[in-house]
Amino acid sequence: MTASPLVLVANAADGSISAFALHDGTLERLAVTDGLPGCSTFVVDGERDLVYAAVKGSSSDEPAGILTLTLDRATGALEPDSRLDLPDGGMNYLALTRGGTGLLGAAYSGGYGISSPITGGVVGEPVSTVRYPNLHSVLPSADGRFAYFVSLGADLVAQYALGDDLALTPLEPATAPAPAGSGPRHLVLNDAQDAVYVITEFSGEVLHFSRDLHDGTLTPQGATTVFDTSKGLGHSELGADPLARHLIWGADLHWGAGQRHLWGSERTESTLGAVSVGAGGSVAAPASFTVTETQPRGFALSPDGTVLVAAGEKSTQVSVYTVDGDRLDLRQRAETGRGANWVRFV
Repeated sequence: MTASPLVLVANAADGSISAFALHDGTLERLAVTDGLPGCSTFVVDGERDLVYAAVKGSSSDEPAGILTLTLDRATGALEPDSRLDLPDGGMNYLALTRGGTGLLGAAYSGGYGISSPITGGVVGEPVSTVRYPNLHSVLPSADGRFAYFVSLGADLVAQYALGDDLALTPLEPATAPAPAGSGPRHLVLNDAQDAVYVITEFSGEVLHFSRDLHDGTLTPQGATTVFDTSKGLGHSELGADPLARHLIWGADLHWGAGQRHLWGSERTESTLGAVSVGAGGSVAAPASFTVTETQPRGFALSPDGTVLVAAGEKSTQVSVYTVDGDRLDLRQRAETGRGANWVRFV
């Protein structure tokens, strides 16, 4: 078994996941696992070395689904074990809860979310299904008692209690609002679990919500931009072509070291920027931006926050950076595959 951390990258256009070993801030590609059509999200159970990957249907006889794959840490190879079919459409985001015994999913085109049990690595049929337009992501609270689904189409975060059987019950109120037309997309919770932050696709903002630790409800607190305002980008909207019209195209959001910064990506100008997070949870716009791989839909930081790996939908490489506060220093570009759009450290 290798002692090196691993980095997994989904290449949606190739239908593959690349596995890299991380050595002293640079990547060595170990393996590429094919047979994952349209894979654009996955989640990793590092304790059990299992990867749950969302795939698109390859034919009328094989709908979209979630594949369970076993990860060989020494070789980086992924071996398929089981599959859950999703006849209502593929997932755009997956998250684990309850120590890897439950899975949450959000489907953008299908406009639905699920909660499913996991037994021995096998994802069961959904216990609950929720519906909002253009659901883009979902995360549970750390204690597994609550779940938050982000609806880009309805400009809200839907908030639920998560029962012992993984059933989803709406909180009161059932939703927390995002600004009209902002297009909320991805979310993160802080370590203290008293704040949630959401990146928006159309307005290019990071929204700050306070979170009640007792009842799980979210309350809007403030926002800041996460795109380069000097580039003259316009406010986008559902169905617009952001490249043709030079519009904001926010994408991914991740914590930096010590949760002092929130890194966000914007795809029209292909930038990464670090939003400052104050002691009370307030947010302030990035002081500078780094141009990265073309159309950075997905990126990730190492658990200690010292390395950032960014993928680009229009690039076949990933960029590897060392992180110094709110600055990035390019160390390497490594070949991965076509349509690279999801990155996770293992």
